[in-house]
Amino acid sequence: MTADLRDKVALVAGATRGAGRGIAVELGAAGATVYVTGRTTRVQQSDYARPETIEETAELVTSAGGKGIAVQVDHLVPQQVEALVAQIRTEAGRLDILVNDIWGCENLFEWDKAVWEHSLDKGLRMLRLGIETHLITAHYALALMIERPGGLLVEVTDGTAEYNATHYRLSPFYDLVKTGVTRMAWAHAQDLAKHGATAVSITPGWLRSEMMPEAYGVDEEHWRDATKVQPHFAISETPRFVGRAIVALASDPDRIRWNGHSLSSGELAKAYGFDDIDGSRPDCWRYLVEVQEPGKPADVTGYR
Repeated sequence: MTADLRDKVALVAGATRGAGRGIAVELGAAGATVYVTGRTTRVQQSDYARPETIEETAELVTSAGGKGIAVQVDHLVPQQVEALVAQIRTEAGRLDILVNDIWGCENLFEWDKAVWEHSLDKGLRMLRLGIETHLITAHYALALMIERPGGLLVEVTDGTAEYNATHYRLSPFYDLVKTGVTRMAWAHAQDLAKHGATAVSITPGWLRSEMMPEAYGVDEEHWRDATKVQPHFAISETPRFVGRAIVALASDPDRIRWNGHSLSSGELAKAYGFDDIDGSRPDCWRYLVEVQEPGKPADVTGYR
């Protein structure tokens, strides 16, 4: 399937770094106009204190072949999201693709902590950033998207519905956010189907975002060195892989068949026949269940 989204307008909410940036760049590579949002700009940082900016993401989108437009937005502030959608309406007159990738919680979740052990302030902040922002954005953006049939909503989460149903994800707060986003996509699917639109949730696998290689003391060019510390990191994927999954969905005239589904980058790679930027085709969620969790030695044969 040839991806040609030159007549499409997309909003990637939460595109400063990580999966959001990879998704935005791949939409740009398919020719789309992509509005990219986040809190960090070249003149103002968020509480992350990271170097990545929304302007950089927009430039990468344009360099890839699309048109990147950076808009600083705090998606917890309804007035800012309303203004963003009004800007899209004025400048583009339409919205075809909404990707809800707002997160910003890497410094908030605490591993393996019961609710009475986990910081309450951090946990409640996680719920606001991981769920409330998505609902606020959907409230304003979907009203524009449904004005034309064929729109696509993608809710980005961590873990498929099948995996999360039997796995406790770090803490009650994290678990609720990631399973909640999946259910949110299913709920939106019921409403959007009436307007000829599609809603799905999607999860990348073990993501080599900007922060992950740093945690292992490597960079993207030398990411395989991290397997000396964590051999199963061999199944990891770039943020562009999930971006290609979303491009494949957006380019499929029969994508309504996925409406309400919980999907993964690896699953869609099989369905549509695309690869990661290094030519591999990781299937992380199957690998976790079949290799890593049973305690087998790292072996990505048949999973990449």
